[in-house]
Amino acid sequence: MSNIAKAFEKGKAFIPFLTCGDPDMETTARCVRECEKNGASLIELGIPFSDPTAEGPVIQGANLRALSAGATTDKVFDLVRDLRRDVTVPMVFMTYSNVVFSYGAERFISACKETGIDGIILPDLPYEEKGEFEPVCEKYGVDLISLIAPTSENRISMIARDAKGFIYLVSSLGVTGVRQKITTDLASIVKVIRESSSVPCAIGFGISTPEQAHKMASLSDGAIVGSAIVKLIAKYGPDSPKYVGEYVKSMADAVKQ
Repeated sequence: MSNIAKAFEKGKAFIPFLTCGDPDMETTARCVRECEKNGASLIELGIPFSDPTAEGPVIQGANLRALSAGATTDKVFDLVRDLRRDVTVPMVFMTYSNVVFSYGAERFISACKETGIDGIILPDLPYEEKGEFEPVCEKYGVDLISLIAPTSENRISMIARDAKGFIYLVSSLGVTGVRQKITTDLASIVKVIRESSSVPCAIGFGISTPEQAHKMASLSDGAIVGSAIVKLIAKYGPDSPKYVGEYVKSMADAVKQ
């Protein structure tokens, strides 16, 4: 069984996202530990990339700050090694295909296994091209996590049938970022997913308030939040772990209500 399944064993999951190295690796490590302490079920770690096409200005800014501070893929793997000395919740990478290609797919995915990364999310990888990475992921027991978007339409059941770890359901069209309202008919998409797969499904993109998180988790198996957390880190810098922990607790409590 996928280690990621543990995130969903105790009910609805809250999944925070952080960009590694923003503002520095030490702050990221402290934020991750605060996330786990305050109820995160699974943690997404973003590997900084110079052209993050799925991201809005908030996470783009975090990528640029991290790269400017000297973040590299090797340093991110070192961070994960350090975290795995005491962090036990499942962790996954969110990054882009080019990061994996340039590092070398076999080298990258074997390093995921060695350091304790349970899955990878590549938002720019179309379902039809996942054969580039899936065999290597299966070799090392690292889940290649599928995304389903409102535009997936007649491909939803096909993607869901092959899904590993969990399904990342994108709540709205466009890039990441805080949204006042999520208007997509997510219930009908989740219904098709449920008919096609027993893999858990969590909703992300645009969620920032406890009310939104509760609503998304009531429709699915969990809620994913990135931009709202990254904004806190941008505001408070090295002092942000305390604020991130408080925010994660409020969101995790809302999801589990």
